[in-house]
Amino acid sequence: MKNYCLTLFLFVSFLSLAQNNHIVKTEDGRRVLLKSDYTWEYIDAESTKGNVAKNELTTATEKDACKVDDDFKEPDLNSRIQSQLKKGRATIDYVKAKVAKDYACDVNDVLLLSFSEQKEKAVYDFCANGKKVTYKRTGHTIIESGKLF
Repeated sequence: MKNYCLTLFLFVSFLSLAQNNHIVKTEDGRRVLLKSDYTWEYIDAESTKGNVAKNELTTATEKDACKVDDDFKEPDLNSRIQSQLKKGRATIDYVKAKVAKDYACDVNDVLLLSFSEQKEKAVYDFCANGKKVTYKRTGHTIIESGKLF
C-alpha cells in the first residue's frame, strides 16, 4: 500500500512539474505566455477598437499624474529616525536621489507627497516628472513599490 501511494504521489508531482509555461515581459511592457510546446501568445491582447484603448490610456495617465499646488510644502519627517538612517545611507535625501536617477530628472524636481515611516520600514509617495510613484524602504534597502529587482 505504501509503495502504491508513493508511486501515485511521484506521478502526480511529475505531471505538475512537467508543465513549464512561463510568463515574460517584453521591452514594450506587454506580457507573453511561453508555452511548453514552443508556442507563445500575448496575455494582454490589445483592443481592436483604437478609440477605446486611447480613452483607457488617457484615464490611466490622468490617474498616474500628480497634480501639486504651487504653495505645496513637503511633509516633515521624523528627525530621530532620519539621523539613525544616515549610517546606512537610507535618509530621504538618498531616496530622492534614487527616484531622480530612476526617472531621469533632477533631485529638486522630486517632491515628497506623503509617507509612512518607522525605523525598520517606510513607504514614500513621490511626484517625479509629473508621475506619482511609490518607493518602499526596508531597513536600508530602497526599492520602487511593485518591483522585485
